[in-house]
Amino acid sequence: MALSDVDRELLQDCVARQPNSWEAFVDRFLGMVVHVIHHTAETRSFHLPPADVEDLAADVFVAIVENDFAVLKRFRGESSLATYLTVIARRVVVRELLQRRTIATAGNAGLNEVADQHAPGEDRIDNRDEVTRLLDELNGNEAEIVRLYHLEGKSYHEISDEVGIPENTIGPVLSRARTKLRHAGVNSPAG
Repeated sequence: MALSDVDRELLQDCVARQPNSWEAFVDRFLGMVVHVIHHTAETRSFHLPPADVEDLAADVFVAIVENDFAVLKRFRGESSLATYLTVIARRVVVRELLQRRTIATAGNAGLNEVADQHAPGEDRIDNRDEVTRLLDELNGNEAEIVRLYHLEGKSYHEISDEVGIPENTIGPVLSRARTKLRHAGVNSPAG
């Protein structure tokens, strides 16, 4: 479907920054953008509250006006303007949803590390030989933290005081050490 005369005029008016042209553009295509947001989120199993839909719609329109309407200036008219804008909207929404998923995944990893910090003792390695093998894989503060925690049974607070690093970094260091332990083929407790 080719570019309609109405869309051609609206496009030209926006790029030329004619009064009220942007408002007319948003009025014309907002419904389509919202539809693309819902459809894209649904196909990727995202539940979006109304506020997130509004934010994503704003992100799409910001992408359109960025760099002096560069997106509109690149439009060649080989399809309808709605088809072109659907592709643009989908790209923006997919990018934003991927960022949210990445942030949520990182947030969950952070929660696991926080859980490690608040449940010290439950994940201690009881076998001294396993700890010794792990210490062979580590160096510096990491080895010292593992030694103090697993061999001497010290708390996060005590380790923090002794090693001179913030208490909230002890859990992540121990978590990384357990990962190395698993990769080295040494049996470690779940956690």
